[in-house]
Amino acid sequence: MKFGKVEIEINIGDITKQNDINTIVNAANAELQIGSGVAGAIHTAAGPLLADECQSLAPIHPGEAVITGAYELPNKRIIHVLGPIYGFNQPEVQFLKDCYKNALELAEKYNVDSIAFPAISTGAFGYPIEEATKIVISAVKEYCSKATSIKLIRFILFNEKDYKVYENELNKSLNDE
Repeated sequence: MKFGKVEIEINIGDITKQNDINTIVNAANAELQIGSGVAGAIHTAAGPLLADECQSLAPIHPGEAVITGAYELPNKRIIHVLGPIYGFNQPEVQFLKDCYKNALELAEKYNVDSIAFPAISTGAFGYPIEEATKIVISAVKEYCSKATSIKLIRFILFNEKDYKVYENELNKSLNDE
């Protein structure tokens, strides 16, 4: 499926194993350190030099994005975003949109042609997957109309349930065109 000239893919898998993707996105914590979930997997796979580079960039705030090297990962870069904690960081809808918008703008600045996102804030930060997906797909679709270097956006999801939610929302979004 495509939004404008940008190919959109959804997969179930491991974000640290996206060998054909230039840049992956980390659902980071404010201090940009190893944590649980996506942040833990990315930091573990990238190795200790990632934590060293992240020290000078932290802390970040909800919706913000920063970029680092990918070290031992098969990618060139990692964009780290801090998603909102559902019911706590307000305005959570805007913060979630900003995660995707700011990550895509940073990717464009670095001439990235392919990027993979996890489902930001839907794990430990408690954002309901259905609500988050509507926001994410809308924000990404809007961004794709002005994308220049990005040719592929891949969503890497944790399980079949999340995949179905993304698939349904993408299909709805395509039918709205």
